[in-house]
Amino acid sequence: MNSLQTMGKVLLLAGSAIALLGGLLWALSRVGFLGRLPGDIRIERPGFTCLVPLVSSIVLSLLLTVVLNVIIRIINR
Repeated sequence: MNSLQTMGKVLLLAGSAIALLGGLLWALSRVGFLGRLPGDIRIERPGFTCLVPLVSSIVLSLLLTVVLNVIIRIINR
């Protein structure tokens, strides 16, 4: 196969993955409880806001781990 053809396919897949990730992040931004769970740190000052979503990150990580493990188990059957 031509190296330019291979590079084109890789770029197309990478672009699609980035677009999918962007859409997922956009959809998750509409979920009301993410970033507002107990344990998430929010510092607000005039002209400055800092949000450190510790618990939201842990919950999202656990959820994605379970979903990906289920998908992998289905694929390996």
